[in-house]
Amino acid sequence: MTEFANGISAGAGPLQIAKGPDGNLWFTESSGRIGRISPGGAVTEFPVGTTPNPGLRGITSGPDGNLWFTEMYANRVGRITPSGSVTEFSTGIPPSAALDGITSGADGNIWFAEMGAIGRITPSGVVTEFTNGLLHDQPNAITAGPDGNLWFTECGDMVGRITPKGTVTQFTVGISPNAGTADIVAGPDGNLWFTEYCANKIGRITPTGVVTEFSTGITPRAGLDDIASGSDGNLWFTEGDADKIGRITPTGVVTEFSYALPNGARPFGIAPGPDGNMWFTEIAANEIGSITTQ
Repeated sequence: MTEFANGISAGAGPLQIAKGPDGNLWFTESSGRIGRISPGGAVTEFPVGTTPNPGLRGITSGPDGNLWFTEMYANRVGRITPSGSVTEFSTGIPPSAALDGITSGADGNIWFAEMGAIGRITPSGVVTEFTNGLLHDQPNAITAGPDGNLWFTECGDMVGRITPKGTVTQFTVGISPNAGTADIVAGPDGNLWFTEYCANKIGRITPTGVVTEFSTGITPRAGLDDIASGSDGNLWFTEGDADKIGRITPTGVVTEFSYALPNGARPFGIAPGPDGNMWFTEIAANEIGSITTQ
């Protein structure tokens, strides 16, 4: 495990992280900047727009060779080129949308989660929102599924699926009550995997909606946050309250890693890097970490 702090502004609060098209990792900062870190640890930060506190959240590589991100408080979707040029889009996004997770879809568009809706934005910035069945819900994380659909978590105990045309199906059977479903990612086994912050479990859901939960080997009250697929064929996740990085195999065997992480580091976002390692953010320690998968 290696940690990097040089070049990250004091109080930046790194949040979500994603592998970029340029061979670097890109991350959002609570303070309102986008960060870029090379596999060697060189950090560059880029300011975003003019809103003092836009509430940067999710970030993903887009189909156009750029990075796309959400602004929870400013109610915008942003695009940043590998050279750091930022464009923001707000037309078609309602006030108080509270944008959160974001991902690229198989249809060549970018999809994002927001209060009471799932949004879609084209690479040219045209937004379409889908609210059927979601008006009273709070989608948070979203990922592209192996079935060509988008899958998302909702606050509470629900996983949702939306087709590229906007048809929504929601699943609750097999998910612990008040699980606190958080992040979600497509796994190497053709299923979707998600974290349950409150239930302290990792969930797996098949494309047909069959859920299995795993808790053995997870530290009590670990605070499971983000999850990502690794190059080793396993799933990797952050434990923000336990200051650990976890690994779960497709069969549900959990291993936790905590060496080198200071108490109170608060690991949060996690993503596979171009070097085969898993890269993660540390909100409280104000650092970016890397852990080998072998």
